[in-house]
Amino acid sequence: MMNNYNNHLGISINPNYVPFHVQSAPSVPLEVELTELGTRLKLSGQVEEGLSKYFEALRVNANYPPVYYNIGVIYSEQGDYPQALKFYHTALVMNSLYVEAYSNIGVIYKNMGNLELAISFYEKALAINPNFVISKSNMAIALTDLGTKTKLEGNLAEGIKLYKKALVYNSQYSDAYYNLGVAYGEKCDFDKAIICYELALHFNPRCCEANNNLGVIYKDRDNLEKALQCYHAAIQINPKFSQTLNNIGVIYTVQGKLDEAFQAVSAAIEVNPDYAEAYNNLGVIFRDEGKISEALQCYEKCLQFNPYSRNAGQNRLLAVNYLVKLDAHNLFAIHEDWGMKFAAQFKPYQSLQIDFSPNRKIRIGYLSPDFFTHSVSYFIEGILKNHNDKDFHITCFSNVIKEDEKTKRFKQYAHSWKNVYGLSAEAAASIIENEKIDILIELTGHTSGNRLDVMAMRPAPIQITYIGYPNTTGLKEINYRITDAFCDPLNTTQKYTEKLVRLPNSFLCYTPLIDAPTITQSPCLTQGFITFGSFNNLGKINDDVIQIWSKILLRLPKSRLIIKCKPFASKTVQMCIWKKFELQGIEQSRVDLLGLIPVCNDHLKTYNLIDISLDTWPYAGTTTTCEALWMGVPVITLKGQFHAQNVGVSLLTQIGMKELITNTKEEFIKVAVELSQDLGRIQRLKGSLRQKMSQSGLCNDVTFTVDYEAVLRRLWIEHCHSK
Repeated sequence: MMNNYNNHLGISINPNYVPFHVQSAPSVPLEVELTELGTRLKLSGQVEEGLSKYFEALRVNANYPPVYYNIGVIYSEQGDYPQALKFYHTALVMNSLYVEAYSNIGVIYKNMGNLELAISFYEKALAINPNFVISKSNMAIALTDLGTKTKLEGNLAEGIKLYKKALVYNSQYSDAYYNLGVAYGEKCDFDKAIICYELALHFNPRCCEANNNLGVIYKDRDNLEKALQCYHAAIQINPKFSQTLNNIGVIYTVQGKLDEAFQAVSAAIEVNPDYAEAYNNLGVIFRDEGKISEALQCYEKCLQFNPYSRNAGQNRLLAVNYLVKLDAHNLFAIHEDWGMKFAAQFKPYQSLQIDFSPNRKIRIGYLSPDFFTHSVSYFIEGILKNHNDKDFHITCFSNVIKEDEKTKRFKQYAHSWKNVYGLSAEAAASIIENEKIDILIELTGHTSGNRLDVMAMRPAPIQITYIGYPNTTGLKEINYRITDAFCDPLNTTQKYTEKLVRLPNSFLCYTPLIDAPTITQSPCLTQGFITFGSFNNLGKINDDVIQIWSKILLRLPKSRLIIKCKPFASKTVQMCIWKKFELQGIEQSRVDLLGLIPVCNDHLKTYNLIDISLDTWPYAGTTTTCEALWMGVPVITLKGQFHAQNVGVSLLTQIGMKELITNTKEEFIKVAVELSQDLGRIQRLKGSLRQKMSQSGLCNDVTFTVDYEAVLRRLWIEHCHSK
């Protein structure tokens, strides 16, 4: 049957036929067999045995490129880069198109830190095979690393180009997107930074750094809930990521949730006990709780780990202003010491191309992070609005993170507006120097967002500090400090590195909220008792203040006290304050604690709940005092030894309310009690204070600006004559 079948197919049978599958295979060259055996041994973990087989292959055929290549791989994996390079190059001599050898040489140079040379070998590999995936991936890695190196060397633009080039080779490389996001963030192009971070997370959902950095951007944009979402996403990936734990603490601190803030920052320190900035933020939490001594200890701890921590150094200076037992000499010394160390980090301009003609138009520059709805903005707006265009050219150098409607208004007042947020001191100073500014006035001192680094560069011939800080900056590069004879009497014992320039009346001019709420009837008339109040921060409400306030409440058994500040979102902080009053004999039920009210108009309405405002010491209120007076609430203040305590003296003098200025704590109590017993006077003040204030020098921005400009002109003339 079979023979018949085969015959039917027409196939002749060869009796000597041997089927193909049982024929002898062509012989494999021995060097190939040995090389393949060496590779199998290496992959099984027998590296030395594999290397031995490779060298045995060389003895069989010294002109076989793959064996040189494989020997190079082993030496490279062992970290013996010179030997690896020797064998890779030998392989290339024998086979100039050996793409894998070019690629691996690139890896070695990348690992050795020679990124440019690594890139050149990846380019050679890709010139041979443009689709060689390994080389494309390695090229993306090397270009990203080179981008970071270039950026750190100060060439941000070139770094961005290199990151973008990396993505040409690998459009899904998460690290390139992440680093591009960092670069855009440094460039203050936050919209692009967000896109890059989100792409980094798309291709690598476990990139916790991208989540963290997104959180920082949203925090700066005041989108705190979105920031927390990003931070918590990072923590889910890495529960011990100390930077994110610290950042979560910052968010809760901003929200006044100090219990949660303390827990988060403490967790960051537990994970990383040497984390300097976490100690700084712990200090901020203690400061917001009113625990100044503990805050100072945390700032010192931060400075132990990082002596150059600008945040801790300046927070420490701010905190000492809250201490009850202030010593003028030590207070000055700590500022002066900071100033000398800080200034040493910068190289100031030695000469400026300025026309020192005394009577020409003066170019004024204002440098501030607070050109938005912020306390400082209420005291600079009147000046910006009323500057004499004929005699002064105004440039605002804005370090504002998040602009608002007030920012837009300020831009209309200025002749020129320059954004310096995110710029280095050198870059910002260069902009100021190019603007030929004659008098540069910074408005922040040691408070948040300051640019004292720019002032240290001395980009203007006359430099002044004003409004934002109640003490010396400590920087000798700043010539003057604007004040008045009420805050800094001629016989003051407080010392400054700057020369004091006293305005003829108050050093402040207040511009009230445009849509301030209507003033209502004094609550004492309907409630039958006096309600005292203070909306100052807890750092100002020290034990001495609480003791004196308590004595007033004890003298008036039916009276109550309202304290409003952000940290009362924390139950622990509330209990701590209530406990302090209870120790002075005041029941918890008599002290109402209100938390943050973010809308300005609603915040001002809260003043309608109180009859009399009680000031603090040794750090008195400024904006809160003006707000209270504008809402018809009289403020009782205590005169002191230092500028910070005497701001209320200056403000009340300007509106003709000197009778509310006291010289001793006993007098403070006496005035508070006597005013409380005169309900008719309280109501009359309620109905007249706003008008009285608006007609006073405190709110007469036109006259104030004329006096202010006269002082600036005098300083300019004196400087010109000194040349």
